Amino acid sequence: MTRKVLVTGGSGGIGKAVAARFRRAGDTVVITGRDGARLAVAAKEIDAEPIACDAADPLQVQELADALGAELDVLVNMAGGNTDFGRPRASSLHEVAESWRANLDANLLSAVLTTTAVLDKLRPGGTVINVGSIGAEYAGSGYGAAKAALHAWTAGLSAEIGPRGLTANLVSPGYIEATDFFHGRLTEKRREALIAATHTGRAGNPDDVAATVEFLASQGARHITGQTVHVNGGAHTTR
Repeated sequence: MTRKVLVTGGSGGIGKAVAARFRRAGDTVVITGRDGARLAVAAKEIDAEPIACDAADPLQVQELADALGAELDVLVNMAGGNTDFGRPRASSLHEVAESWRANLDANLLSAVLTTTAVLDKLRPGGTVINVGSIGAEYAGSGYGAAKAALHAWTAGLSAEIGPRGLTANLVSPGYIEATDFFHGRLTEKRREALIAATHTGRAGNPDDVAATVEFLASQGARHITGQTVHVNGGAHTTR
């Protein structure tokens, strides 16, 4: 059966790799993003359907839900990023509040709004996969704290939707190259340190994450839910 998959933040980087992997498997894929022109280019490259949407805007998310149709099988909440990049260091409480709210909107509220808007469309056997960050393990910033909250919310969501035959998990990437995450601000020294922190001795790539997302949406993962799956080469370990 052909599935219908929605990937928010699918116009580049990890999101695009995730969408492309589902599309290669024969699924119908819808991708979203705020930049309509960039989104259209990505959609053409991977043969997906583009719907421009700011996932933190309730009105736009409702319009997205209305445009999707009646049924959905997989939701991947990829939209987000560290909104502190490019923002001057906060020098007042007002600026601190703005900075933290921006990260919460981009990384937590975006997933909550999108999931809430489309939850009733998910068919039994469907799944919600949220994409977090290793930054949640060291949540000393608005970005890390927002991703930590996303981790916790995913566990609660799993309990809520499990009786409906749905699963919810979170994939937490470490350092992933070939993305726009750092907006060109990553120094070579910092890059070397991030790679040195791994056990594998290499940076991750978008397809490392995409392959994990694809598995969590597969029949082989139907008894995996409420979990955080780390994809970081051992830079953060769990037991």
